[in-house]
Amino acid sequence: MKIESTAIIGSGGWGTALAALWGRQGNTVTLWGHTPDRVKHIAATRKNADYLADVELPSSIRVTSELGDCVDADLIVFVTPSKALRTVAAQLQPLVKNAAAIMLSCTKGIEHGSGLRMSEIVAEYFPRNAIAVLSGPNLAVEVARGLPTATVLGCRQTDVAASLQQHLGSERFRVYTSHEVAGIELGGALKNIFAISAGVSDGFGFGDNSKAALVNRSFAELLRVGVAMGGEPATFQGLSGAGDLIATCFSRHSRNRRVGEQEPVYGVDDFQCAERVHTGSKEGDRVHQSCAIPGINCIDSLAKERRIRRRIRKEHESSILHERVRQPHRIEPFVLCRPVVEVLR
Repeated sequence: MKIESTAIIGSGGWGTALAALWGRQGNTVTLWGHTPDRVKHIAATRKNADYLADVELPSSIRVTSELGDCVDADLIVFVTPSKALRTVAAQLQPLVKNAAAIMLSCTKGIEHGSGLRMSEIVAEYFPRNAIAVLSGPNLAVEVARGLPTATVLGCRQTDVAASLQQHLGSERFRVYTSHEVAGIELGGALKNIFAISAGVSDGFGFGDNSKAALVNRSFAELLRVGVAMGGEPATFQGLSGAGDLIATCFSRHSRNRRVGEQEPVYGVDDFQCAERVHTGSKEGDRVHQSCAIPGINCIDSLAKERRIRRRIRKEHESSILHERVRQPHRIEPFVLCRPVVEVLR
């Protein structure tokens, strides 16, 4: 399967980073953005001043605000905000006539109301096309700068996965493949919630011991929720689960972590995080709609109580670990054949 041209739908930070990465590799790339004025500025300056101002796009990259310029690509990459994906897919669907085109979702999120993953939305509009997803600890600014990065690509068609791995990977962007799509997407979406909590810990100055405990328990919770929502337990050990959680909870580049860090000082009533899209408490709402499981503490607290508010004080927050019910420390074995009910126990 030969891939000669790539269209990237979405000119935010992640879309721009991927365009820069793949353009430097010599791929034929078209970058689409929905705001004509911004697109004109990017085309003229070869820089995206709103997201990655220090990164220069190769002159070979075509920048456009016309979806029609993207429809003949062999690979169409969705990197829109999650709330815009359905709208953009619906606009693109009648224009794409190539049933052999591969649809690759690089958008992280869960649709509000339906609880659908991003690839499931894409599949609704492109049922004849091969669908793949890409996720992992992939901070846009580091990818755009060419720093060594690993990612995981999920696709149920092994030949498509192999073609994408060959076409998109490089010495500094290592692509692993997997047959498991659901777990890859869920890891990328769920970690946003925990990253905000990690940021709150940073904002209160609780230190590395507290944050390590928080991230460790967040991973256990991510595993329980992810398995209940259809992911395979082993997937969450990998780049799109533990890897993405670590990067997002610890990196100074993570918007989700940063908005949590600012909460104790400024207060954040409506979380505006990755790609300047509202996540966090609303992501918790979406997960809670899809998966109401007793014991999913972080998600329940965000979905039901919205406890992160300016009124929280350090002396109250520091007692949270002591208020939790004392229980043995369990390490859940990652065994694929183990019944879900056992993992959730």
